[in-house]
Amino acid sequence: MKKIVTTLVLAFMALTTYAQVDRTKMPEPGPSPEINLLEPQRFELRNGLKVLVVENHKLPRVTIQLQIDNPPIAEGNKAGVRSFVSSLLGNGTTSIPKDAFNEEVDFLGARINFGSQSAYASSLSKYFPRILELMADAAIHPNFTQEEFDKEKEKLLTSLKTQEKDVAAIASRAQAALAYGKQHPYGEFTTEETVNNVTLADVKQFYSSYFVPANAYLIIIGDVTPKEVEKLVKKNFTPWTKATPPSFEFTKPQDALYTQINFVDVPNAVQSEIAVENLVELKMSSPDYLAALVTNQILGGGGEGRLFLNLREDKGYTYGSYSRIGNDKYAPSRFMATASVRNAVTDSSVVELLKEIDRIIKEPVTAEELANTKEKYIGNFIMALERPETIAGYALNIETEGLPKDFYKTYLERINAITIEEVQAAAKKYFSTENARVVVAGKGSEVLDKLEQVTFNGKKIPVHYFDKEINKVEKPKYEVAIPEGTTVKTVLESYMEAIGGKTKLESVQSFAMVAEAEMQGMKLDLEMKKTSKDQFMQDVKVMGNSMSKQVVDGDKGYMVMQGQRKELEEEELQKLKAESSPFPEMDYINGTASLEGIEMVDGQKAYKVKVSEEKTSFYSMETGLKIQDAVTVEAQGQTMSTTFGYGDYKEVSGILFPFSFIQSMGPQKIDFKVKDIKVNEGVSPADFQ
Repeated sequence: MKKIVTTLVLAFMALTTYAQVDRTKMPEPGPSPEINLLEPQRFELRNGLKVLVVENHKLPRVTIQLQIDNPPIAEGNKAGVRSFVSSLLGNGTTSIPKDAFNEEVDFLGARINFGSQSAYASSLSKYFPRILELMADAAIHPNFTQEEFDKEKEKLLTSLKTQEKDVAAIASRAQAALAYGKQHPYGEFTTEETVNNVTLADVKQFYSSYFVPANAYLIIIGDVTPKEVEKLVKKNFTPWTKATPPSFEFTKPQDALYTQINFVDVPNAVQSEIAVENLVELKMSSPDYLAALVTNQILGGGGEGRLFLNLREDKGYTYGSYSRIGNDKYAPSRFMATASVRNAVTDSSVVELLKEIDRIIKEPVTAEELANTKEKYIGNFIMALERPETIAGYALNIETEGLPKDFYKTYLERINAITIEEVQAAAKKYFSTENARVVVAGKGSEVLDKLEQVTFNGKKIPVHYFDKEINKVEKPKYEVAIPEGTTVKTVLESYMEAIGGKTKLESVQSFAMVAEAEMQGMKLDLEMKKTSKDQFMQDVKVMGNSMSKQVVDGDKGYMVMQGQRKELEEEELQKLKAESSPFPEMDYINGTASLEGIEMVDGQKAYKVKVSEEKTSFYSMETGLKIQDAVTVEAQGQTMSTTFGYGDYKEVSGILFPFSFIQSMGPQKIDFKVKDIKVNEGVSPADFQ
């Protein structure tokens, strides 16, 4: 009975306490959680290698991270040599062939990776002695062979070739080169010419000069003891020859003297890559380092940032707009606000990016913005502590960045203490709209006219022009006179003649095509069938499962997306019917298509034919073949652009068909290879049911 009475009293007290809580007020935040980072054990080898050991016996695993903290390294006319060092390190050792090395690592369920100035390994703790031994052997006795060098050179040249038309890659190169200058280690870039200058001897020289223990740190975290680690590290890394890397002086880069647009023409671009950037003198040891991070987060650190909310959620200009701010103890770093936008809104996007940067400089952020950002930082920081590589990074930062020992233990406390005034002070110090460099890579023929009219804060922003090698050039000229007598009809007739002739095309009642591609490691299968009777079927499968299917049969049609069927509305039906003919160009001649001019597409002059408000096609002036379709579609309130590039034409039943077509949508590219085409066979009425 006494127990029951006691329980009732406690319940009454709980109810009374609940009733006294004012639910209309936000609860006061509690104290910042205490961060208990384990203190690393330290020792140093005579060759200069510094070792940090953090014991963590929660799981039977160990991670090993080697980081060489060298100042910036200039590669000059042999830019790319670092890439060779990175790819060749870890290909076995002088005593263990590449295949045997990789097989043993795989057998032990471990990982070993190398960079030009780093290495990383992880394994079960019972295999730690052997994995450390293998990692040290590969680091100290690399297996640099001419055969592997030649393979990596071919890969690198192929990669550079694919980047020649990659707008994002060209933009990234321009942003760095224009900020730092092409002679600075942070501004130089790799080209086919510089790669061809590199020899195996250069790789070995770079390795022997810079992959040395003087500035090297080895961080080992996991189910180990300091005594065990010290014994094994001394055994395996003592043979690493003591050496100091060469040091160089570099001209300090400077911001632009005035806000300007630096434009790089990329004729095949379907969208513009924009970056508003300026240099910053920010180090991790700077008193306002955390305030600068929080300020950047509010501006453009994610989906809650002002840039994202403006350019995507409000304006619908882009899939996302973000900003970032770097820190560097050796040289100025960069603040950047970026967006990838469709061509038609390039000028407007530049203005909106500048407006948001200007606003955070001149107007205090709200208390809500600051509170939300702090909560996000706190959550991300705590979750990151679960990863061993995070702990390794923190330990390394304290050693190399001149940070106090309690930098991370008091991290959350200092984040919570940041004020609105400190945020605005950081914005004024590190962001700029007066000396900003606006780097735009895009299709000049479509964006330059408006871009040259951009004004901000009452001033017109001057535009300077650069080629893809970031050399200053004159303004590109796009007006190419259409040859006399050339009309949309003659262009389309030339195309039909080039692929087989009108008579041959009229004999085609149907065709069926099968193609495949790879996207993010997954196989895509495309099946398409058309007839001359307004029948169309396209089915895209991922890993054998239908992802998207569209079917038109005369005056009716439907689409299936991820298993959900939807009948086509009249407007959707008419658009698909317009493309259902085996050769739509035969219908374009009698339609409303118009010849808009001549443009460069993939390095060749092409006639630009506007088929409809949504579609434009390009036909080579030299061959007559179609080389690209550009299509715009409305989806979820946003206008999206996509292109289809055609090539590798082959003859089937006397008609040329493209056996390669590349779909580009934003930063994503899908390279389809045609496996089979059938003309007047392989199609039945059942395909359109």
